[in-house]
Amino acid sequence: MKHTQRGAALLTAMLTVTLVATIASAALWQQWRQVEIETAERGRSQTAWMMTGALDWTRLILREDAVSAQGNGPDHLGEPWALPVQESKLSSFLSQDQAWREGDTEVFLSGQITDAQSRMNVMNLLENGQVSVPALQRFGRLFERLNLPVQELHTLARQLQAAAQAAKTPGPAGAGTPLMPQQTQQLVWLGLSPGTLAALENFITLLPEPTPVNLNTAPAEVLMASVPGLDLAAARQLVQLRERGHWATLEAARQAMGPAGASLQAPQHSVQSRYFQVLGRMRIDHVVQEDQVLVQREGQQVRMLWRVRRPIRVTRAP
Repeated sequence: MKHTQRGAALLTAMLTVTLVATIASAALWQQWRQVEIETAERGRSQTAWMMTGALDWTRLILREDAVSAQGNGPDHLGEPWALPVQESKLSSFLSQDQAWREGDTEVFLSGQITDAQSRMNVMNLLENGQVSVPALQRFGRLFERLNLPVQELHTLARQLQAAAQAAKTPGPAGAGTPLMPQQTQQLVWLGLSPGTLAALENFITLLPEPTPVNLNTAPAEVLMASVPGLDLAAARQLVQLRERGHWATLEAARQAMGPAGASLQAPQHSVQSRYFQVLGRMRIDHVVQEDQVLVQREGQQVRMLWRVRRPIRVTRAP
Protein backbone atom coordinates (compact mmCIF):
# COMPACT_ATOMS: atom_id res chain seq x y z
CA MET A 1 0.00 0.00 0.00
CA LYS A 2 2.84 2.38 0.88
CA HIS A 3 4.60 1.59 -2.43
CA THR A 4 1.37 2.42 -4.28
CA GLN A 5 1.03 5.74 -2.47
CA ARG A 6 4.66 6.66 -3.17
CA GLY A 7 4.17 5.80 -6.86
CA ALA A 8 1.06 7.94 -7.06
CA ALA A 9 2.83 10.83 -5.35
CA LEU A 10 5.75 10.55 -7.74
CA LEU A 11 3.42 10.50 -10.75
CA THR A 12 1.54 13.52 -9.40
CA ALA A 13 4.80 15.38 -8.90
CA MET A 14 5.92 14.58 -12.45
CA LEU A 15 2.58 15.75 -13.87
CA THR A 16 2.82 18.94 -11.84
CA VAL A 17 6.36 19.62 -13.09
CA THR A 18 5.24 18.96 -16.68
CA LEU A 19 2.26 21.30 -16.30
CA VAL A 20 4.39 24.06 -14.76
CA ALA A 21 7.00 23.66 -17.54
CA THR A 22 4.29 23.84 -20.20
CA ILE A 23 2.74 26.95 -18.71
CA ALA A 24 6.17 28.56 -18.30
CA SER A 25 7.18 27.79 -21.89
CA ALA A 26 3.84 29.15 -23.17
CA ALA A 27 4.29 32.33 -21.15
CA LEU A 28 7.87 32.66 -22.41
CA TRP A 29 6.71 32.21 -26.02
CA GLN A 30 3.98 34.81 -25.57
CA GLN A 31 6.52 37.24 -24.14
CA TRP A 32 8.95 36.58 -27.00
CA ARG A 33 6.15 37.06 -29.53
CA GLN A 34 5.14 40.39 -28.00
CA VAL A 35 8.76 41.57 -28.08
CA GLU A 36 9.11 40.56 -31.73
CA ILE A 37 5.87 42.32 -32.68
CA GLU A 38 6.90 45.48 -30.85
CA THR A 39 10.35 45.38 -32.49
CA ALA A 40 8.84 44.93 -35.95
CA GLU A 41 6.33 47.75 -35.40
CA ARG A 42 9.08 50.06 -34.17
CA GLY A 43 11.23 49.14 -37.17
CA ARG A 44 8.39 49.83 -39.60
CA SER A 45 7.65 53.13 -37.94
CA GLN A 46 11.29 54.21 -38.04
CA THR A 47 11.59 53.12 -41.67
CA ALA A 48 8.48 55.09 -42.60
CA TRP A 49 9.79 58.26 -40.94
CA MET A 50 13.23 57.92 -42.54
CA MET A 51 11.67 57.29 -45.94
CA THR A 52 9.44 60.35 -45.51
CA GLY A 53 12.51 62.42 -44.74
CA ALA A 54 14.26 61.12 -47.86
CA LEU A 55 11.24 61.94 -50.02
CA ASP A 56 11.04 65.43 -48.55
CA TRP A 57 14.68 65.84 -49.52
CA THR A 58 13.86 65.04 -53.16
CA ARG A 59 11.06 67.61 -53.09
CA LEU A 60 13.60 70.16 -51.86
CA ILE A 61 15.89 69.29 -54.78
CA LEU A 62 13.08 69.89 -57.27
CA ARG A 63 12.14 73.13 -55.57
CA GLU A 64 15.73 74.40 -55.63
CA ASP A 65 15.91 73.54 -59.32
CA ALA A 66 12.85 75.70 -59.94
CA VAL A 67 14.29 78.53 -57.82
CA SER A 68 17.61 78.50 -59.70
CA ALA A 69 15.82 78.60 -63.07
CA GLN A 70 13.23 81.11 -61.79
CA GLY A 71 10.54 78.72 -63.04
CA ASN A 72 11.34 79.33 -66.72
CA GLY A 73 14.32 77.10 -67.40
CA PRO A 74 14.19 73.86 -69.39
CA ASP A 75 14.27 70.53 -67.60
CA HIS A 76 16.90 68.10 -68.86
CA LEU A 77 18.94 65.08 -67.81
CA GLY A 78 22.01 67.15 -66.94
CA GLU A 79 20.36 68.74 -63.90
CA PRO A 80 21.05 67.60 -60.31
CA TRP A 81 17.58 66.08 -59.85
CA ALA A 82 18.25 63.62 -62.70
CA LEU A 83 21.31 62.08 -61.00
CA PRO A 84 20.38 58.87 -59.17
CA VAL A 85 21.51 58.42 -55.57
CA GLN A 86 23.47 55.18 -55.36
CA GLU A 87 23.10 53.03 -52.27
CA SER A 88 24.79 54.90 -49.43
CA LYS A 89 24.93 54.50 -45.68
CA LEU A 90 22.48 56.69 -43.84
CA SER A 91 25.27 57.64 -41.43
CA SER A 92 27.04 59.44 -44.29
CA PHE A 93 24.11 61.91 -44.43
CA LEU A 94 24.26 62.71 -40.70
CA SER A 95 26.34 65.32 -38.91
CA GLN A 96 29.21 64.27 -36.67
CA ASP A 97 27.24 64.59 -33.43
CA GLN A 98 24.57 62.25 -34.87
CA ALA A 99 27.02 59.58 -36.03
CA TRP A 100 26.04 55.92 -35.92
CA ARG A 101 27.24 54.13 -32.80
CA GLU A 102 29.09 50.86 -33.05
CA GLY A 103 26.65 47.96 -33.02
CA ASP A 104 23.76 49.96 -34.50
CA THR A 105 22.02 48.49 -37.52
CA GLU A 106 23.33 50.01 -40.73
CA VAL A 107 20.71 51.59 -42.98
CA PHE A 108 21.30 52.18 -46.69
CA LEU A 109 19.47 54.71 -48.84
CA SER A 110 19.17 55.00 -52.61
CA GLY A 111 16.71 56.55 -55.00
CA GLN A 112 16.02 58.31 -58.25
CA ILE A 113 13.86 61.11 -59.63
CA THR A 114 12.34 60.46 -63.05
CA ASP A 115 10.66 63.00 -65.27
CA ALA A 116 7.11 61.68 -65.60
CA GLN A 117 6.68 63.78 -68.74
CA SER A 118 9.49 61.91 -70.45
CA ARG A 119 6.82 59.30 -71.17
CA MET A 120 3.58 59.31 -73.13
CA ASN A 121 0.66 60.26 -70.91
CA VAL A 122 -2.34 57.95 -71.23
CA MET A 123 -4.64 60.85 -70.34
CA ASN A 124 -3.71 62.45 -73.67
CA LEU A 125 -5.93 59.84 -75.31
CA LEU A 126 -8.93 61.93 -74.25
CA GLU A 127 -9.82 65.37 -75.53
CA ASN A 128 -13.03 67.06 -74.38
CA GLY A 129 -14.35 63.70 -73.22
CA GLN A 130 -13.76 62.01 -76.60
CA VAL A 131 -10.99 59.75 -77.81
CA SER A 132 -8.33 61.87 -79.56
CA VAL A 133 -7.50 60.44 -82.97
CA PRO A 134 -4.03 62.09 -83.21
CA ALA A 135 -3.13 60.81 -79.74
CA LEU A 136 -4.41 57.36 -80.66
CA GLN A 137 -2.14 57.40 -83.71
CA ARG A 138 0.87 58.38 -81.61
CA PHE A 139 0.23 55.55 -79.17
CA GLY A 140 -0.36 53.26 -82.13
CA ARG A 141 3.17 53.93 -83.39
CA LEU A 142 4.54 52.98 -79.99
CA PHE A 143 2.49 49.78 -79.90
CA GLU A 144 3.66 48.82 -83.39
CA ARG A 145 7.30 49.50 -82.52
CA LEU A 146 7.07 47.30 -79.42
CA ASN A 147 5.12 44.63 -81.35
CA LEU A 148 2.14 44.88 -79.01
CA PRO A 149 -1.51 44.07 -79.89
CA VAL A 150 -3.10 47.27 -81.19
CA GLN A 151 -6.58 46.03 -80.21
CA GLU A 152 -5.56 46.44 -76.57
CA LEU A 153 -4.84 50.11 -77.30
CA HIS A 154 -8.36 50.63 -78.68
CA THR A 155 -9.83 48.82 -75.68
CA LEU A 156 -7.77 51.05 -73.38
CA ALA A 157 -9.05 54.20 -75.09
CA ARG A 158 -12.71 53.14 -74.90
CA GLN A 159 -12.46 52.03 -71.28
CA LEU A 160 -10.60 55.21 -70.31
CA GLN A 161 -13.38 57.28 -71.87
CA ALA A 162 -16.03 55.30 -69.98
CA ALA A 163 -14.14 55.59 -66.70
CA ALA A 164 -13.65 59.35 -67.13
CA GLN A 165 -17.35 59.88 -67.85
CA ALA A 166 -18.35 57.75 -64.87
CA ALA A 167 -15.99 59.72 -62.61
CA LYS A 168 -17.75 62.96 -63.57
CA THR A 169 -21.23 61.51 -63.06
CA PRO A 170 -22.55 61.80 -59.49
CA GLY A 171 -23.70 58.62 -57.81
CA PRO A 172 -22.44 55.04 -58.06
CA ALA A 173 -20.99 53.80 -61.34
CA GLY A 174 -23.01 51.41 -63.43
CA ALA A 175 -22.32 47.71 -63.58
CA GLY A 176 -19.29 46.91 -65.72
CA THR A 177 -17.99 50.49 -65.71
CA PRO A 178 -14.26 50.48 -64.90
CA LEU A 179 -12.83 52.58 -62.12
CA MET A 180 -10.64 55.52 -63.06
CA PRO A 181 -7.03 54.43 -62.39
CA GLN A 182 -4.48 56.72 -60.77
CA GLN A 183 -1.30 54.77 -61.42
CA THR A 184 0.19 53.04 -64.42
CA GLN A 185 0.01 49.63 -62.75
CA GLN A 186 -3.78 49.99 -62.59
CA LEU A 187 -4.19 50.22 -66.37
CA VAL A 188 -4.98 46.50 -66.36
CA TRP A 189 -8.43 47.66 -65.20
CA LEU A 190 -8.88 49.23 -68.64
CA GLY A 191 -7.97 46.22 -70.75
CA LEU A 192 -4.17 46.11 -70.91
CA SER A 193 -2.73 42.66 -70.28
CA PRO A 194 0.10 42.33 -67.72
CA GLY A 195 2.55 41.47 -70.50
CA THR A 196 1.64 44.56 -72.52
CA LEU A 197 1.82 46.75 -69.45
CA ALA A 198 5.28 45.38 -68.60
CA ALA A 199 6.51 46.18 -72.12
CA LEU A 200 5.13 49.74 -71.88
CA GLU A 201 6.38 50.40 -68.34
CA ASN A 202 9.29 52.65 -69.37
CA PHE A 203 7.40 54.51 -72.09
CA ILE A 204 3.97 55.48 -70.71
CA THR A 205 2.62 57.17 -67.62
CA LEU A 206 -0.73 58.15 -66.14
CA LEU A 207 -1.00 61.73 -64.89
CA PRO A 208 -4.02 63.66 -63.57
CA GLU A 209 -4.28 65.75 -66.75
CA PRO A 210 -3.06 65.76 -70.35
CA THR A 211 0.58 66.81 -70.56
CA PRO A 212 3.18 67.41 -73.29
CA VAL A 213 6.20 65.15 -73.76
CA ASN A 214 9.45 66.72 -72.59
CA LEU A 215 11.77 66.38 -75.61
CA ASN A 216 14.84 66.87 -73.38
CA THR A 217 14.18 63.75 -71.31
CA ALA A 218 12.13 61.40 -73.52
CA PRO A 219 13.78 58.16 -74.68
CA ALA A 220 14.17 57.43 -78.38
CA GLU A 221 11.05 55.25 -78.53
CA VAL A 222 8.89 58.04 -77.12
CA LEU A 223 10.41 60.61 -79.47
CA MET A 224 9.72 58.34 -82.43
CA ALA A 225 6.11 57.75 -81.37
CA SER A 226 5.27 61.33 -80.40
CA VAL A 227 6.82 63.11 -83.40
CA PRO A 228 5.22 62.19 -86.75
CA GLY A 229 7.75 61.54 -89.51
CA LEU A 230 10.54 60.59 -87.09
CA ASP A 231 11.85 57.02 -87.28
CA LEU A 232 13.67 55.21 -84.49
CA ALA A 233 17.14 55.61 -86.00
CA ALA A 234 16.70 59.38 -86.30
CA ALA A 235 15.29 59.49 -82.76
CA ARG A 236 18.37 57.72 -81.41
CA GLN A 237 20.62 60.19 -83.21
CA LEU A 238 18.67 63.03 -81.61
CA VAL A 239 19.17 61.48 -78.17
CA GLN A 240 22.93 61.39 -78.81
CA LEU A 241 22.83 64.99 -80.02
CA ARG A 242 20.83 65.98 -76.95
CA GLU A 243 23.50 64.54 -74.65
CA ARG A 244 25.97 67.13 -75.92
CA GLY A 245 23.56 69.95 -75.17
CA HIS A 246 19.91 70.12 -74.20
CA TRP A 247 17.31 72.14 -76.09
CA ALA A 248 16.55 75.40 -74.32
CA THR A 249 13.38 76.09 -76.29
CA LEU A 250 10.88 74.22 -78.41
CA GLU A 251 12.15 76.15 -81.44
CA ALA A 252 15.67 74.83 -80.82
CA ALA A 253 14.32 71.28 -80.80
CA ARG A 254 12.35 71.99 -83.96
CA GLN A 255 15.50 73.12 -85.77
CA ALA A 256 17.49 70.11 -84.54
CA MET A 257 14.90 67.67 -85.88
CA GLY A 258 14.89 69.02 -89.40
CA PRO A 259 11.77 68.32 -91.50
CA ALA A 260 10.20 66.21 -88.72
CA GLY A 261 10.45 69.20 -86.38
CA ALA A 262 7.73 71.01 -88.32
CA SER A 263 5.16 68.75 -86.63
CA LEU A 264 6.15 69.84 -83.12
CA GLN A 265 3.27 71.55 -81.34
CA ALA A 266 3.19 73.20 -77.94
CA PRO A 267 0.25 71.20 -76.53
CA GLN A 268 2.00 67.89 -77.30
CA HIS A 269 5.69 68.80 -76.95
CA SER A 270 7.72 70.85 -74.50
CA VAL A 271 11.19 71.26 -72.96
CA GLN A 272 9.86 71.71 -69.41
CA SER A 273 8.14 69.39 -66.93
CA ARG A 274 5.76 69.71 -64.02
CA TYR A 275 5.33 66.08 -62.94
CA PHE A 276 8.06 63.85 -61.53
CA GLN A 277 8.16 60.32 -60.13
CA VAL A 278 10.36 59.58 -57.14
CA LEU A 279 11.56 56.10 -56.22
CA GLY A 280 13.03 55.79 -52.73
CA ARG A 281 14.74 52.60 -51.58
CA MET A 282 15.84 51.77 -48.03
CA ARG A 283 17.73 48.63 -47.05
CA ILE A 284 18.19 47.51 -43.45
CA ASP A 285 20.42 44.42 -43.46
CA HIS A 286 18.62 42.16 -45.98
CA VAL A 287 15.19 43.83 -45.71
CA VAL A 288 14.31 46.25 -48.53
CA GLN A 289 11.52 48.82 -48.49
CA GLU A 290 10.65 50.86 -51.59
CA ASP A 291 8.28 53.82 -51.94
CA GLN A 292 7.09 55.35 -55.21
CA VAL A 293 5.77 58.91 -55.24
CA LEU A 294 4.28 61.21 -57.86
CA VAL A 295 4.90 64.92 -57.26
CA GLN A 296 3.67 67.99 -59.08
CA ARG A 297 5.75 71.16 -59.30
CA GLU A 298 3.91 74.43 -59.81
CA GLY A 299 6.33 77.32 -59.79
CA GLN A 300 8.37 76.84 -56.62
CA GLN A 301 5.78 74.67 -54.90
CA VAL A 302 6.24 70.88 -54.98
CA ARG A 303 3.38 68.77 -53.64
CA MET A 304 2.86 65.05 -53.39
CA LEU A 305 -0.07 63.61 -55.36
CA TRP A 306 0.18 59.99 -54.28
CA ARG A 307 2.55 57.64 -52.52
CA VAL A 308 2.70 53.87 -52.91
CA ARG A 309 4.63 51.59 -50.58
CA ARG A 310 5.74 48.42 -52.26
CA PRO A 311 5.70 45.12 -50.32
CA ILE A 312 8.73 44.55 -48.12
CA ARG A 313 11.12 42.01 -49.62
CA VAL A 314 14.21 40.20 -48.38
CA THR A 315 17.33 40.07 -50.52
CA ARG A 316 20.73 38.49 -50.25
CA ALA A 317 23.58 40.44 -48.81
CA PRO A 318 25.41 42.45 -51.51
